[in-house]
Amino acid sequence: MRYAICFTPAASDPLSHVAANWLGRNVFSGEMVEPTAIRGLSIHEIAFHTALPRRYGFQGVLKAPFRLAADVTEAQLLRDLMRFCGTLTPFHIHQLEVARLGVFYSLVPSRPCEHVHYLSSAVVQEFDRFRAPLSEAEIERTDPGGLSAAQFANLYRWGSPFVMDEFRFHMPLTGPVSHCDMPRVEQALRNAFEPVLADPVKVANVALMVEEGNGGPFSVHSLHPMGKVSARRDRVPTLA
Repeated sequence: MRYAICFTPAASDPLSHVAANWLGRNVFSGEMVEPTAIRGLSIHEIAFHTALPRRYGFQGVLKAPFRLAADVTEAQLLRDLMRFCGTLTPFHIHQLEVARLGVFYSLVPSRPCEHVHYLSSAVVQEFDRFRAPLSEAEIERTDPGGLSAAQFANLYRWGSPFVMDEFRFHMPLTGPVSHCDMPRVEQALRNAFEPVLADPVKVANVALMVEEGNGGPFSVHSLHPMGKVSARRDRVPTLA
């Protein structure tokens, strides 16, 4: 069993509904969702292009999947995550947009957001003690030969190449897309998501994700509100 620490909007958020319909799975319940028909792509094409992100659900990774170290427990992880989130201040990502990252499509901030970068760095450092060392097989799966020197150092220090200065927040929407399919896939994504991307995205919770068995799908184990309980109700959030 592996865990990951991520951001995902609340289950009731319109963005969560659109993402569940696109990916074909609800990241909170784990239930499969019948894809919504989108002009330009068949349901079978959508299912094919979303196979990889469907397993992980709609989320933006803050700390990549890890196995628990031998000397810690899930209860300790939950306790410390709850305590840690109580020290954080909610914020907004100004806006998300559909973007191509290499041969993948994701939702990314439309402009740099220092708050989410700081949050990821803090999560990676704070919870590294809960992470079991990577096995040789896990290291090989990251294709270390294709990493930069900084990414290679991150892999061995933090268990993931894409942390600290190499981190870029994104919420994956597809697996690899062939160049000939990119125009249709991108247009379909814009048609599906842009109606719910006009407003800032509130980051007020941190999600603990859990993998169902070895290699199974990830679902939200628990959602941890940011900020002290007494301050959550009346706090006025600020834009990033």
